[in-house]
This record gives sequence, C-alpha cells and structure tokens, in this order.
Amino acid sequence: MRLEGKIAVVTGAASGFGEGIAKKFVAEGAKVVVADRDGSGAERVAAALGPNALGARADVTRSSDVESMLHIAGDRFGGLDILVNNAGMGHVPQPLEELSEDDFDRILAVNVKAIYLAAKLVVPRFKAQKKGVILNIASTAGVSPRPRLTWYNASKGWVITATRSMAVELAPFGIRVCALNPVAGETPMLKTFMGEDTPEMRAKFLATIPIGRFSTPEDLGNAAAFLCSDEASMITGVAMEVDGGRCI
Repeated sequence: MRLEGKIAVVTGAASGFGEGIAKKFVAEGAKVVVADRDGSGAERVAAALGPNALGARADVTRSSDVESMLHIAGDRFGGLDILVNNAGMGHVPQPLEELSEDDFDRILAVNVKAIYLAAKLVVPRFKAQKKGVILNIASTAGVSPRPRLTWYNASKGWVITATRSMAVELAPFGIRVCALNPVAGETPMLKTFMGEDTPEMRAKFLATIPIGRFSTPEDLGNAAAFLCSDEASMITGVAMEVDGGRCI
C-alpha cells in the first residue's frame, strides 16, 4: 500500500501502459482518475478497478479537458498528489521528409503540448500544497532513436529534457518530476511502431532487447508506483529506462 492516501490522475489510461499504471496505483492504495480521449474505455477500466477509480473523457491537447479531469480529482477525491502524463502518439515508420504536416502537428500536440498544458494547471496547485509528483512517460526512442521514426523520437527527447528542467525548477517547491522510458510494449501502439505486426517483425524488434521480451503494462505500473511513492522522495529528474537493456 505504498500509495495509500494518494490521489492520482493518469492520462491515456483506457489501455496499454496507462491502464497498467492505473491498475497498479489502485492496488497500492491510491484513488485514480482514469483519463482518456476514449471516454467509454476510461469508464470500462475505472469500473473494473472499483470504487477508488473514476473514468473521465479527456483530450489532453485541449486545456479545457485537462482542467476538467483535474477538477474531477479534486471534486470527487478531495485533491491531487500525482499526475502521470502517459497519453502519447506515434507514427508509422517512414522517411522523415514524408510525414504529413497534420501528423507532425498531432504528434507534437499529444506528446509535447499536452505536458505543457497540464503543467500550467497542476504546478500552481502543487506549489500551493508544497508537494506533488509529475511522472512523464517518455520512451527509449528519446535516448537511442530508431531510424524512420524521427519526429516521434524527437518528441520523446523533448519529454526527457522537459522532465529534467521541470525537476530542477520545481524541487524547491517540494515537487518531484520524473520520467519513464519504456521500450516497445504489448500495447495498441506496437503495430504503429513496427509498421506491421508479423512474427518476422516481432523477432526483429525483440533481437534488440537483451532480456528478450517487450515491456508490459505491469512493468510500467511497477516502476511508476515506485517513482511516485514516498520511497522515492530523494529521486527527481531521472528518466528511468524500463527496456530490458535496450539502451545499453
């Protein structure tokens, strides 16, 4: 029960890593707002997690939606201690000059601007209460980029740099900011990264991961629960690889 008494918002939590993080947080005693632009999916996950979870439809690229999901945490659970910026978007592998401008704008909106919008709203609250944890889900793509995923790689590199800068600026206010760098995992985004989900393509990906498997929602949930708990009170600014050795 390392998160007992904590109140959290997890974005992109209707599936994949976000769902795994929300599930682990509830198991560790937290009350969680399960936020996702897929409102029915968020409600489904929250219902499965029981009375300590609430589903909320939220498009993290819209300030009004972000404000609404944070309001739900305060109104229904009585506050906010942890924000997990998990919502993300990738693109199919392709030459960097061929990605459409619309796709580029969407990637930057979801992977970059959403963190800015959330910070503008949550940081003043955390400063006022002199505590809080922000966890950003980045990627090994921001550390050891794969070719033909240039603009996704760049967006996750931004997340890592932003995490470190936020950590330095906000530490005097009692606010910790960390990131997780998962390798490709068994989530709805896996097919996007591979271009096609075939045994041959999976084998190619797995050959780059020394431990020999993809990351799972449970892996991310376990790492997130530690970094967001009081056990990690001396840890800030880290971008922890959860990658089976991919970045070594």
